[in-house]
Parts: sequence; structure tokens; C-alpha cells
Amino acid sequence: MPLTTRLTEFFGIDHPIMLAPMALVSGGRLAAEVTRAGGLGLIGGGYGDAEWLRTQIGEADGARVGCGFITWSLARDPGVLDVALGRQPVTVMLSFGDLDPFADRIRAAGVPLTAQVQNLEQARRALDAGADVLVAQGGEAGGHGMSARSTFTLVPDVVDLAAERCPETLVVAAGGVADGRSLAAALALGADGALVGTRFWATPEALVSQRAHLRGIAASGDDTLRTRVYDFVREKDWPDGYDARLVRNAFIEAWHGDEAGLRARLPEMVSAFQKAVDAEDFDVVTVLVGEAIGRIRDVRPAAGIVGEMVCDATRILNRATAPPAV
Repeated sequence: MPLTTRLTEFFGIDHPIMLAPMALVSGGRLAAEVTRAGGLGLIGGGYGDAEWLRTQIGEADGARVGCGFITWSLARDPGVLDVALGRQPVTVMLSFGDLDPFADRIRAAGVPLTAQVQNLEQARRALDAGADVLVAQGGEAGGHGMSARSTFTLVPDVVDLAAERCPETLVVAAGGVADGRSLAAALALGADGALVGTRFWATPEALVSQRAHLRGIAASGDDTLRTRVYDFVREKDWPDGYDARLVRNAFIEAWHGDEAGLRARLPEMVSAFQKAVDAEDFDVVTVLVGEAIGRIRDVRPAAGIVGEMVCDATRILNRATAPPAV
């Protein structure tokens, strides 16, 4: 049965589940599978590779999907946005930067704007930019973000802010949502739906190698941490304030907290890192997943995950609203 919210009505989908546009992980095939299962798939345009994006849009095979971009990186090559808008995506999601240079172009194309935020000031700016959907991302999330706020407190704060300033704006919860319990919790906090990353990372449709999957699902939430080390060694120029949650390993343990030392030896470390990438050496290379990885012990098709999440969330929500027994 459909799980109806304002989000499902706005996008014309069955279930209030959006695929997180994980950079170079959420490709067209995964996005299409989430959409066909009743959610909304988003392709992870990430750092803005136009040819990669064209290929993945083709892999979606005509399914209704959206696209997501790292906004500060998109600013370096704004033409990549035209690749997405030319395919009339269901939505464009912008994360980690200034929305203003792109908001008018997205609206002019008749495409809803989704904005990911990590605090209330970012939420205010997104509302000012005319965002149709706010994704309130807590520090539990995998990949990039800010560690200052948790999903459990940030979501109701953003819900209340949106209700006061722009009641028609939808709010979606992100960070730690990986099963029916957490989807139900997101809705109970006032969100209109959930953005799900780590659970869909562990699917055969994701652009993730088998060895990386095995490394990820062996980890617990306690094995993750937020750090900037991985961006330094990958030579990703992230702005101050942002870090990434990932699975710790020997390399991360050696350099987390000694970023200055890492930078002093960066050319040497970058070379070693590239060799480790080629060899899939998980003492050096790692996976960007959230705390929810501890609740994931298998790699399963995306459609089954959507169905199970919705079934469990519906059961929990119905139990919470059922009249008391006489």
C-alpha cells in the first residue's frame, strides 16, 4: 500500500523515500530502481562530470529521476547543470554551497529545487532562495556534511522553521534512516519523507565494488567517524566546516587529528593512496557510509528495500495511531 505524505503528492510517487544522490555511487540504474519501486531516485552528479552524468541518465532508461550536485563544485563548471535540466529531471538537489547562482535557472526550467541543509541558518538561506524541498541532514549521515547537529533534533527544528516562514515548503529527513523504524521516526518528527543513502549504498545496483560492499557491511556504526583526512588525500578541495563520515581503517587512524602532518607529506601520500585505490587495499582506501551501516548486514536489491521500509514504517505508524483496546 502507498504511504502517502505531502512529499508523495508533490512528486507523484507512492512512498516518501528519496535516494540520496551519492556522488559516483547513485547512478542511473539505482535511481531508476528506487523510482520504479515507488520512491524517487536521484542520480549523484557529484563533482560535475558531464559525460558521466549523460551516461547515467541513459542508464536510467527513461525512469522519472532527479539529479543532485555538490554546489561549490558545480560553480566551477555551471554548464553541467544544463545537462541535467535538458533531461527535465523530477528535481535538482543542491548540497554544500550557495544556491543563489543556480536557483533561478532551475526554476526557469520548471524543475523543483531541493536543498540539503545542515543547520538553521542554511535552512533560512534555502528558503530565501525559493527551495521547494529542504533536506535536513544530521551528522549521522554518511559522506559529507557537518557534524554539529543530529537528525533527531535538526529535523523538527527545520520543520518548525519552514512552517513559520514558508508552510508549503516540504522537509525531508536525512542521516541514519535505513529501515522502517527510522522512516517512521522521521515522519513522526514532522518530516514529509526521508532521504536514504547508506541502505541503498548496499545494493547491487549501486556503483560499488563487491569488495567495498563486503568491507562496509562488516562495519558497525562505532567503526565510523567524521574526518577531513580522506578529502586531503583524494585532493578534494572541500570548504572549511565540512567533513565526511566513513569507516575508519589504519590510514584514517594514522592521520586523523594530524592533518598538518598529512599535508606536509601529501605528494607521497597521494601517490600511495592511488596505488591503494587500484588494489582495493582497505587498510588505506575506505567507504563513505553513515552510522546506519551497523544495521546493514547484506547487499539486497533496491526495490525490496523500499518495500520492506514502507511495510515496516506503515505497521509502526498504524500501531501508534490505533485506538486503545476496549
